[in-house]
Amino acid sequence: MSTTQPFALDQEVLPHEYYENPYPYFHEVRANDPMHWSEQWDAWLLTRYDDVALALRDWERFSSSGKSRRTMRAFPRELRQALEPLEENFSTGLINSDPPAHTRLRKLLARIFVPREIKKLRPHIQSIVDGLIDAVTDKGGMDLAQDFAYLLPTTIIAQMMGVPVKDRERFNAWADNINAIHTSRRAMADRFMNAQDNLLEMQDYFRRLYAQRKDDPRDDVLTRLAEADEDGDRFDEGELLATTVTLLMAGYETTISLISTGMLWLMRNPEQLEMLKADPSLITSTVEELLRYDSPVQRQLRVVSEDIELDGKRLKKGDLAACMIGAANRDPAQFPDPDRLDIRREDNKHVAFGYGIHFCLGGPLARVEGDVAISTLLRRLPNIRLADEPPVWEENVLLRTLQTLPVVF
Repeated sequence: MSTTQPFALDQEVLPHEYYENPYPYFHEVRANDPMHWSEQWDAWLLTRYDDVALALRDWERFSSSGKSRRTMRAFPRELRQALEPLEENFSTGLINSDPPAHTRLRKLLARIFVPREIKKLRPHIQSIVDGLIDAVTDKGGMDLAQDFAYLLPTTIIAQMMGVPVKDRERFNAWADNINAIHTSRRAMADRFMNAQDNLLEMQDYFRRLYAQRKDDPRDDVLTRLAEADEDGDRFDEGELLATTVTLLMAGYETTISLISTGMLWLMRNPEQLEMLKADPSLITSTVEELLRYDSPVQRQLRVVSEDIELDGKRLKKGDLAACMIGAANRDPAQFPDPDRLDIRREDNKHVAFGYGIHFCLGGPLARVEGDVAISTLLRRLPNIRLADEPPVWEENVLLRTLQTLPVVF
């Protein structure tokens, strides 16, 4: 494989400007060498929509199984041995498997996350949104990321899962420390060991809750996961814990990003903001465009299952493929004028929630939360605008996350 490339996205030395706006970098890579091997990422970087969509849907050649083991094989032997619990968790569960294991796990989850049931949550979501806005209305401003976008999905997912809302700060700390493995690889050992410590704390927490549910079943997701049964098939403990961790983290991380970055881009595009205010029925297409324009999840990894010739490149069995979701969703071959926010955009087949058999189960929930949150903010705080203090971005190559988003109204 060639290591020569006209432009490198070295995740160890990415400039701060990349985290504020990665899309110029993606355009340059796509224009010069859209599928290339990166020594820094130890992976093929796929930046075109068609290539990303192909890899996401073709699970037979681009596997979701063994991603963590493949990623961690470059670690020193002693570190990898010490990190066995972390590797095992992220090698287990729905998003880390292919059929037939994936089919089995998805069946067990399918009855828990039914889109029509998610829609019934809308009045409850509305009441939480109104309560959060009530708390800040008289203040004339807030940090929209911390005071609103973070609180809404963490409250909802905690209530759905059946865990105390008061523990959401613990969830956030756990998630932040686990997700820190997606920042640069510097101080790798310390960050990965810290992530594992947090994961083990999280697993112990849920073991206790599952033991409680065994004696005291409730109407919540934890009970339904524990009781999930498909013709006598059930989750084993490893699958149950890995699934729970995934649901909790995915249940709010992406929605925080959708709401906070979505509001940022609407306020930075006032003509689109005014169009939405004038016609609130555009909120559905607005949410889809915000998901495309600045995708909460920026990449998904796959392991090449067989030697493949693609776009004139030879991908070898065992290679890692980094499907750059953010780059795919700004590909001009798929989306005309991709750097323009267009809330009326038609045929918006973005891949923000993945594609194929791994399409995100939580997508319907994120859409409803984004719909209610953004439409209510604009209705109740019609003069909302960016404060003089600039927003601060999290330096993370996996998630597009704002640490702060000061606004006034």
